[in-house]
Amino acid sequence: MSDRGARRFSQAIAEGDGISVIVEVVDAAAAQSAEAQGAEAVGLRSALSGIHEATELPILWLAAGSPSQAADAGADAFVVHARDDHVADLHRTALDLGLDCVIRVANEDELEDALDHIDPEIFLLAAEENGDQWEQTFDLLSSVPAGKLAIADVHAPSREHVVELERAGIDAVIVGARDVAELVGGAPPQV
Repeated sequence: MSDRGARRFSQAIAEGDGISVIVEVVDAAAAQSAEAQGAEAVGLRSALSGIHEATELPILWLAAGSPSQAADAGADAFVVHARDDHVADLHRTALDLGLDCVIRVANEDELEDALDHIDPEIFLLAAEENGDQWEQTFDLLSSVPAGKLAIADVHAPSREHVVELERAGIDAVIVGARDVAELVGGAPPQV
C-alpha cells in the first residue's frame, strides 16, 4: 500500500491555484511524463507494477473492483458509482482503508442520493452519454455543495476547455495521457 500521508489525493487536487489535471496512465513512463509536465495525480484502470517508483503523485483507482483491491494496488483514492447498491458500504470501507473515496455521479438524482445517504467529500461528475456532456457537467456542478471537491470526467481537448472548467468551479479534470503541460498552461520543464 502507498504512504497515504505523503500522497493524499484530496489535498493534491484541493491545494494550489487553479484546476488540477489528473492523467489516466497505462504505464510507468506515462506517469513519469505526467508528473514532469505538472499533473497533480494519475488515474489507473488496472494495477501497474513500478508505478510507485515512477511517480510520487497520488493515484486515483478508476478500475472496477473493491476498495481493498485499490489499496492493494497502492491507490490513494477509490471511485465508487453512486448507483452501486452498496455505495455506503464501499464508501465506508474505502475510508477505513485510508483511501479518499470519490463518488461518481451522472445525474441530479444520483447526486442528491449521495448527499442524502453518505455526504461524500469528493464527487466525480461523469455526465450521461446521451446529451451535451459539457452542459450536464456544469448543471451537476451547480448542485455540488460548497466545500466539496468536484472532478470532471469530460473530454477536455484544449487549454481553453480546462480554463472553462476552472472558471465554473471544477477542482480537477481527468484527461488521457498526452501533453499535460499544454493543459495546465505551462511549458514543458527542461530535463
